[in-house]
Amino acid sequence: MAIFKQKMLWLGTLIVLAVLVIFGAAMMGSVLGAKPKEVPVALVVLDKPAELPGGDSLAVGEMLKQKLTSNTQLPIAWTVVGSEAEARAGLDDRKYYGALIVPENLSAGIVSLTSASPQPATVKIVSNDGLNTQAATVVKQGLGQAMKLAGAELSKTMIERIGAQTQQVPVSVAEALLSPIVVQDEAVHAVGANNATGNAPGLLTQIMWMGSLVTALILFFAAGGAMKAGARRLSAVVWQPVMGVIIVGVASGFLVWMASSWYGMELAQATQTWLFLWLAGSVFYMIQSALLNWIGMPAMAILVLLMFFSMPMLNMAPEFLSAAAHDWIYAWTPLRFAAVGMREVMYFGGLEAVSANAAVLWCVGGGFFLLLIAAAWKRVKPLAQPQPSIEAA
Repeated sequence: MAIFKQKMLWLGTLIVLAVLVIFGAAMMGSVLGAKPKEVPVALVVLDKPAELPGGDSLAVGEMLKQKLTSNTQLPIAWTVVGSEAEARAGLDDRKYYGALIVPENLSAGIVSLTSASPQPATVKIVSNDGLNTQAATVVKQGLGQAMKLAGAELSKTMIERIGAQTQQVPVSVAEALLSPIVVQDEAVHAVGANNATGNAPGLLTQIMWMGSLVTALILFFAAGGAMKAGARRLSAVVWQPVMGVIIVGVASGFLVWMASSWYGMELAQATQTWLFLWLAGSVFYMIQSALLNWIGMPAMAILVLLMFFSMPMLNMAPEFLSAAAHDWIYAWTPLRFAAVGMREVMYFGGLEAVSANAAVLWCVGGGFFLLLIAAAWKRVKPLAQPQPSIEAA
């Protein structure tokens, strides 16, 4: 058939395959192979040894510490801290995705289970939901399972000791020792209602990128039309960042209002969320507008690929990413700094919680602003003058 002799058919097939490879790598490459590893968790062991009826001592806290820190099956990187206050400060500073707090009376509580007046033997698992809900869930589930296994081993040991001394174990004691450790769950920096289970910062960042991109395109074409109408190139370029920042400010405010009013997103810091989203959108606009003014429409390929490669990583903890995805994309993409900064604003106390990420955005935005202004002096090929016709001559 003639259609199979057309070069466009085979070239088009190769283009389709290339697009699938590129966007497949962008959308799936960093996600499908993701798994938690070396997730930072604080460990607080305040437990003091308790004396058993037979004269031996029981140090449950030290036993838990040794078992947890030597367990290579848990995808956790432990940091042993000296107090609960220190652990909570680390959670507030975004150092840890969770904490395990072993109180000073844990061993005494275990020993009391064999007495007439048993006391609860509790440990506390604190998850830092605002830092990353997915990582916090992994920490909560992993530590909960570890506590069950430790409780089962401890129950077996205690029953064997009591049986060796009395040759029998009272039913009430046996029942109490079936679950000797009670786990209390606590979540800090909650993400609020209708926040896409903590993914709202990434969603707002993605939408703002698209809004800024549309703004950059509109003003780029408007500047081109103004220059064709006789405006100076310097004037046409200089007005782009001015108008862009204004439009992005209005768009970011509308986005925050829409998320809250239309979709019921709970925003504890609505005004500060808007201000930071305005900063992020302005930085996005500077990047997009600078590339458009220097490269033209081919810059759209760069911007679209940057968006698709960045999007899957915005709501993932960096400890979940492969080394290649982390080092080659996550480490430098501007969308990441915006999304993490947005998370700090929304869940960790507003603009006061934003530090390094805001500084990076200011620097990137300033650099691309200068690059955009410099485009006013870019050499442009003059338009070809129409040649007079022979008849006119």
